[in-house]
Amino acid sequence: MAGNIRTIGVLTSGGDAPGMNPAIRAVVRVGAYHGLRVMGIKRGYNGLIHGEMDDLSPRDVSNILQRGGTILQTARCLEFKDEAGVRKGVEIAKVFGLDGLVVIGGDGSFRGARDLCKAGLPTIAVPGTIDNDIDCSEYTVGYDTCLNTVKDAVDKIRDTTASHERCSVIEVMGRAAGYIAVQAGIACGADVILVPEAEWSFDEDVLRPILEGKSKGKRHSIVIVAEGIGGVIEMAKEIEAKTGIESRATILGHVQRGGSPTVRDRVVASEMGGLAVELLLQGKQNRIVCMRDHVITDVDIDEGLAMKKTLPQQLISLVRKLAI
Repeated sequence: MAGNIRTIGVLTSGGDAPGMNPAIRAVVRVGAYHGLRVMGIKRGYNGLIHGEMDDLSPRDVSNILQRGGTILQTARCLEFKDEAGVRKGVEIAKVFGLDGLVVIGGDGSFRGARDLCKAGLPTIAVPGTIDNDIDCSEYTVGYDTCLNTVKDAVDKIRDTTASHERCSVIEVMGRAAGYIAVQAGIACGADVILVPEAEWSFDEDVLRPILEGKSKGKRHSIVIVAEGIGGVIEMAKEIEAKTGIESRATILGHVQRGGSPTVRDRVVASEMGGLAVELLLQGKQNRIVCMRDHVITDVDIDEGLAMKKTLPQQLISLVRKLAI
């Protein structure tokens, strides 16, 4: 099988994440090292279906290591959710002579990669998402950069919160996963952290810690709320109404997706992108490159998608202990 791999493609899919460009760079340069032709596919699966791809040389990916976002861009592709769309993607891949594909994205992108494999195109997936919610991998490309972006923003919000003796309610990304909220919250000394994985009540888990902190001499409070919880504007109003403490809401939004990747994201992305190419050369397919016990390895896509990642409850418990 390895001898049949001469041309591979690389695409980014789903939400962008800092570190996608270093992963692209690694695929291109490791591919070139092994004498492969590498084609960059624009706008994810949408670009694959419509044949939007060009050759990428090692020089084409110079000076992208430090850039956020993705030079290949990303887009939704509803057509690819149907079997006909997947077959079309495989047909277009054959037109361009692709013998294999590397997909960089989240779990939705991995399902697309699995479908391509079943339809006849060898594919390897690389986890690139700021949410760190890929079940089979303890770390995903983009997570560390996002945490540092949130940390910087919350630190600045704290400056004005402390100056005015307010309560700041801050929404961070994470529709179904609270990894950003918990780790950034701990790093920023949040008094309250609300995540989708843990049950909570407004009176017991929001008001009580704020009021107890005030009684112990705290002059300001920070509440971190995962996007999946939402309602931060209304929450701030209710806190102010019930406690008399001036409260403000901030939604950090898409600033969390941008920025130059941190050292960790550059290195992990490079390792994962490089391994993806090596796996294709070894004749492997339908695999997710992942981090297990701090080692970059790989698992079967179906096995990886079936795994369940849980937010460590001790982290949530630690938040309450540190907020004393």
